[in-house]
Amino acid sequence: MNTDKNSSLNIVRGYMRYLKLQRNFSPNTLEAYHRDLDKLLTFAAGGGRHVLDIQLEDLQAFAAGLHDIGIGPTSQCRILSGVRSFFRYLLMDGYRDDDPTELLEWPQTGEHLPTVLTAEEVDQLEDSIDLSKPEGHRNRAIIEVLYSCGLRVSELVTLRLSCLFLDEQFLQVLGKGSKERLVPVSPRAIRELNNWFVCRQQLNIKPGEEDYVFLNRRGAHLTRTMILIMIKRQAAEAGIDKTISPHTLRHSFATSLLEGGADLRAIQAMLGHEDIGTTEIYTHLSTTTLRQEILEHHPRNIKWNKRHTDKDTASDTDVEP
Repeated sequence: MNTDKNSSLNIVRGYMRYLKLQRNFSPNTLEAYHRDLDKLLTFAAGGGRHVLDIQLEDLQAFAAGLHDIGIGPTSQCRILSGVRSFFRYLLMDGYRDDDPTELLEWPQTGEHLPTVLTAEEVDQLEDSIDLSKPEGHRNRAIIEVLYSCGLRVSELVTLRLSCLFLDEQFLQVLGKGSKERLVPVSPRAIRELNNWFVCRQQLNIKPGEEDYVFLNRRGAHLTRTMILIMIKRQAAEAGIDKTISPHTLRHSFATSLLEGGADLRAIQAMLGHEDIGTTEIYTHLSTTTLRQEILEHHPRNIKWNKRHTDKDTASDTDVEP
């Protein structure tokens, strides 16, 4: 029989406390883990299973059910990753003596490379901003800081004036897990920030919002959704056909550094990645770009392409009248 301590509700509460206090997860991350775990608990309850009685076959059925209701492979992997974290907690805390996720197969997601912008496209994005509008200089500063510093959008919206050390050319950023890191800031980003600060002084700032770097017209700090909408709208005005988001600028920052010769460990530190495996995605991006450059510009390929183009043109003209 399950004791009150072993009730699903109490186990989940203990797990969420563990994620918050020992893993230092942010409120947004905690909410995502809780939401995904609810899917497993609902599945278990539907089959009359207690969470402590779940076996590998149950998890296989759960994973298959995610596919059946139309959840894509990437989202399936995220949910199953949270489930694996939960069962590792149960093993660590003595609730179970096994981990049924050890032999659970993950769905195949294929290699997905994120969209990136070139430096020229970032310039195009910034140049399309109407600086006569009150938010013009703010939006330019947002885009430049995202691209020059590689910040997450959550880090940008919580960035505070007290964390800017512009004379020394660096920012203090509060990243995932409430971990602080120092990020260099470029002279161009500093210039855009100073232009924004002139406009910022004219706002009627709400009490408690004075230390936030980026504010809306009503004097309150911006949200992630506001910045997403702004960047998508600006991309459309700039004539950029790529589907982009604030995170695209972070990807572009890392890719530009790698192509410029920066060490992968240095990029990892600036991005605030705990695992260098996360950073290694940019080596794939760089390799893809390099392959395309070789195909287009290597003299052997140019000669081959010209010969086959000429052959195709000759074939097109060699037709009976």
